[in-house]
Amino acid sequence: MNILQINSSARSSGSESTRMGDKLVAGLLAANAGATLVRRDLASDPHPVLDEASLGALFTPADQRSAAQNARIALDDALIAQVQAADVIVIGAPMYNFGITTQLKAFFDAIARAGVTFRYGANGPEGLLTGKKVYVNLSRGGIHRDGASDTQVPYLGTFLGFLGMTDVSYLYSEGMGMGPDAVAQGQAQANAQIDAVLA
Repeated sequence: MNILQINSSARSSGSESTRMGDKLVAGLLAANAGATLVRRDLASDPHPVLDEASLGALFTPADQRSAAQNARIALDDALIAQVQAADVIVIGAPMYNFGITTQLKAFFDAIARAGVTFRYGANGPEGLLTGKKVYVNLSRGGIHRDGASDTQVPYLGTFLGFLGMTDVSYLYSEGMGMGPDAVAQGQAQANAQIDAVLA
Protein backbone atom coordinates (compact mmCIF):
# COMPACT_ATOMS: atom_id res chain seq x y z
CA MET A 1 0.00 0.00 0.00
CA ASN A 2 1.36 3.39 -1.04
CA ILE A 3 -0.13 6.23 1.03
CA LEU A 4 -0.02 9.88 0.00
CA GLN A 5 -0.88 12.38 2.73
CA ILE A 6 -1.70 15.93 1.65
CA ASN A 7 -1.84 18.56 4.40
CA SER A 8 -3.41 21.74 3.07
CA SER A 9 -3.80 23.87 6.18
CA ALA A 10 -2.02 27.21 6.14
CA ARG A 11 -0.72 26.24 9.58
CA SER A 12 2.49 24.25 9.80
CA SER A 13 1.52 23.22 13.35
CA GLY A 14 -1.67 23.08 15.38
CA SER A 15 -3.92 22.14 12.46
CA GLU A 16 -6.91 19.95 13.27
CA SER A 17 -7.17 18.54 9.74
CA THR A 18 -3.49 17.59 9.89
CA ARG A 19 -3.99 15.99 13.31
CA MET A 20 -6.80 13.91 11.86
CA GLY A 21 -4.67 12.93 8.89
CA ASP A 22 -1.75 11.94 11.09
CA LYS A 23 -3.99 9.76 13.26
CA LEU A 24 -5.54 8.05 10.25
CA VAL A 25 -2.20 7.50 8.52
CA ALA A 26 -0.62 6.09 11.68
CA GLY A 27 -3.44 3.57 11.87
CA LEU A 28 -3.15 2.63 8.21
CA LEU A 29 0.59 2.11 8.53
CA ALA A 30 0.15 -0.03 11.63
CA ALA A 31 -2.46 -2.20 9.93
CA ASN A 32 -0.62 -2.69 6.65
CA ALA A 33 2.86 -4.14 6.93
CA GLY A 34 5.19 -2.79 4.29
CA ALA A 35 3.02 0.25 3.55
CA THR A 36 4.88 3.34 2.38
CA LEU A 37 4.09 6.98 3.10
CA VAL A 38 4.73 10.16 1.16
CA ARG A 39 3.68 13.26 3.09
CA ARG A 40 3.34 16.65 1.42
CA ASP A 41 2.73 19.69 3.62
CA LEU A 42 1.49 22.54 1.46
CA ALA A 43 2.17 25.09 4.21
CA SER A 44 5.89 24.37 4.55
CA ASP A 45 6.26 23.42 0.88
CA PRO A 46 3.63 25.43 -1.03
CA HIS A 47 3.00 24.72 -4.67
CA PRO A 48 2.92 27.70 -7.05
CA VAL A 49 -0.49 28.88 -8.15
CA LEU A 50 -1.76 28.57 -11.68
CA ASP A 51 -0.87 31.89 -13.32
CA GLU A 52 -0.18 33.25 -16.78
CA ALA A 53 3.38 31.95 -16.87
CA SER A 54 2.39 28.42 -15.87
CA LEU A 55 -0.48 28.38 -18.36
CA GLY A 56 1.96 29.49 -21.03
CA ALA A 57 4.26 26.62 -20.13
CA LEU A 58 1.42 24.08 -20.20
CA PHE A 59 0.23 25.17 -23.63
CA THR A 60 3.70 25.34 -25.18
CA PRO A 61 4.76 22.11 -26.97
CA ALA A 62 7.32 20.25 -24.88
CA ASP A 63 10.06 20.59 -27.50
CA GLN A 64 9.56 24.36 -27.64
CA ARG A 65 9.56 25.17 -23.92
CA SER A 66 12.18 27.36 -22.33
CA ALA A 67 14.26 26.12 -19.41
CA ALA A 68 12.05 28.12 -17.06
CA GLN A 69 8.92 26.58 -18.55
CA ASN A 70 10.35 23.07 -18.23
CA ALA A 71 11.19 23.75 -14.60
CA ARG A 72 7.65 24.94 -13.92
CA ILE A 73 6.07 21.91 -15.59
CA ALA A 74 8.41 19.61 -13.66
CA LEU A 75 6.90 20.86 -10.39
CA ASP A 76 3.44 19.75 -11.52
CA ASP A 77 4.82 16.50 -12.93
CA ALA A 78 6.21 15.59 -9.52
CA LEU A 79 2.80 16.00 -7.85
CA ILE A 80 1.06 14.03 -10.60
CA ALA A 81 3.56 11.18 -10.23
CA GLN A 82 2.93 11.02 -6.48
CA VAL A 83 -0.83 10.84 -6.99
CA GLN A 84 -0.48 8.21 -9.73
CA ALA A 85 1.68 6.04 -7.47
CA ALA A 86 -0.66 6.26 -4.47
CA ASP A 87 -3.14 3.55 -3.54
CA VAL A 88 -4.57 5.60 -0.67
CA ILE A 89 -4.75 9.40 -0.54
CA VAL A 90 -5.38 11.21 2.74
CA ILE A 91 -6.31 14.87 2.29
CA GLY A 92 -6.49 17.42 5.09
CA ALA A 93 -9.08 19.99 4.05
CA PRO A 94 -9.86 22.71 6.59
CA MET A 95 -12.69 25.08 5.69
CA TYR A 96 -11.57 28.63 5.01
CA ASN A 97 -14.39 31.06 4.24
CA PHE A 98 -16.72 28.22 3.19
CA GLY A 99 -14.23 26.69 0.76
CA ILE A 100 -10.99 24.77 0.46
CA THR A 101 -7.68 26.46 1.14
CA THR A 102 -5.65 28.30 -1.48
CA GLN A 103 -2.95 25.71 -0.88
CA LEU A 104 -5.24 22.81 -1.78
CA LYS A 105 -6.63 24.60 -4.82
CA ALA A 106 -3.07 25.09 -6.14
CA PHE A 107 -2.44 21.37 -5.64
CA PHE A 108 -5.64 20.45 -7.49
CA ASP A 109 -4.79 22.81 -10.35
CA ALA A 110 -1.41 21.10 -10.64
CA ILE A 111 -2.73 17.54 -10.87
CA ALA A 112 -5.61 18.19 -13.29
CA ARG A 113 -3.99 17.76 -16.69
CA ALA A 114 -5.79 16.78 -19.86
CA GLY A 115 -4.43 13.61 -21.40
CA VAL A 116 -2.64 12.64 -18.19
CA THR A 117 -5.11 12.57 -15.28
CA PHE A 118 -8.28 12.96 -17.36
CA ARG A 119 -9.26 12.91 -21.00
CA TYR A 120 -12.21 13.73 -23.17
CA GLY A 121 -13.63 10.87 -25.21
CA ALA A 122 -16.70 10.12 -27.27
CA ASN A 123 -18.76 9.82 -24.09
CA GLY A 124 -17.38 12.92 -22.39
CA PRO A 125 -14.71 13.29 -19.72
CA GLU A 126 -12.97 10.22 -18.31
CA GLY A 127 -10.89 10.29 -15.14
CA LEU A 128 -7.60 8.42 -15.34
CA LEU A 129 -6.71 8.31 -11.62
CA THR A 130 -8.79 5.23 -10.88
CA GLY A 131 -8.52 2.47 -8.30
CA LYS A 132 -7.63 4.74 -5.39
CA LYS A 133 -9.16 5.13 -1.94
CA VAL A 134 -9.42 8.75 -0.77
CA TYR A 135 -10.03 9.97 2.76
CA VAL A 136 -10.80 13.67 3.25
CA ASN A 137 -10.37 15.08 6.75
CA LEU A 138 -12.61 18.12 7.05
CA SER A 139 -12.12 20.56 9.94
CA ARG A 140 -14.43 23.52 10.42
CA GLY A 141 -14.80 26.35 12.89
CA GLY A 142 -18.59 26.00 12.84
CA ILE A 143 -21.11 23.26 12.10
CA HIS A 144 -21.68 22.77 8.38
CA ARG A 145 -22.03 19.05 7.72
CA ASP A 146 -24.94 18.24 5.38
CA GLY A 147 -25.99 21.89 5.33
CA ALA A 148 -26.24 24.50 2.60
CA SER A 149 -23.06 26.16 3.91
CA ASP A 150 -20.98 23.07 3.18
CA THR A 151 -19.65 23.91 -0.27
CA GLN A 152 -16.55 21.78 0.25
CA VAL A 153 -17.98 18.28 -0.06
CA PRO A 154 -19.87 18.89 -3.34
CA TYR A 155 -16.80 20.54 -4.86
CA LEU A 156 -14.40 17.86 -3.65
CA GLY A 157 -16.66 15.07 -4.86
CA THR A 158 -16.98 16.69 -8.28
CA PHE A 159 -13.28 17.38 -8.68
CA LEU A 160 -12.01 14.04 -7.40
CA GLY A 161 -14.63 12.16 -9.42
CA PHE A 162 -13.67 14.06 -12.56
CA LEU A 163 -10.15 12.65 -12.18
CA GLY A 164 -11.48 9.14 -11.58
CA MET A 165 -11.31 9.04 -7.78
CA THR A 166 -14.82 8.02 -6.82
CA ASP A 167 -14.16 5.98 -3.65
CA VAL A 168 -14.10 8.92 -1.24
CA SER A 169 -14.82 8.96 2.50
CA TYR A 170 -15.31 12.23 4.41
CA LEU A 171 -14.36 12.54 8.07
CA TYR A 172 -15.49 15.59 10.06
CA SER A 173 -14.18 17.64 12.95
CA GLU A 174 -16.52 20.57 13.46
CA GLY A 175 -17.06 23.33 16.00
CA MET A 176 -13.36 24.13 16.27
CA GLY A 177 -14.11 27.84 16.71
CA MET A 178 -16.97 27.46 19.14
CA GLY A 179 -15.16 27.13 22.47
CA PRO A 180 -13.37 24.40 24.44
CA ASP A 181 -16.39 22.15 24.95
CA ALA A 182 -17.25 22.20 21.25
CA VAL A 183 -13.63 21.53 20.34
CA ALA A 184 -13.48 18.53 22.65
CA GLN A 185 -16.74 17.20 21.26
CA GLY A 186 -15.70 17.76 17.65
CA GLN A 187 -12.36 16.06 18.13
CA ALA A 188 -13.97 13.13 19.92
CA GLN A 189 -16.40 12.69 17.06
CA ALA A 190 -13.56 12.90 14.54
CA ASN A 191 -11.55 10.31 16.46
CA ALA A 192 -14.54 7.97 16.53
CA GLN A 193 -14.93 8.28 12.76
CA ILE A 194 -11.24 7.53 12.22
CA ASP A 195 -11.41 4.55 14.59
CA ALA A 196 -14.39 3.22 12.63
CA VAL A 197 -12.40 3.44 9.38
CA LEU A 198 -9.52 1.54 10.94
CA ALA A 199 -11.66 -1.11 12.65
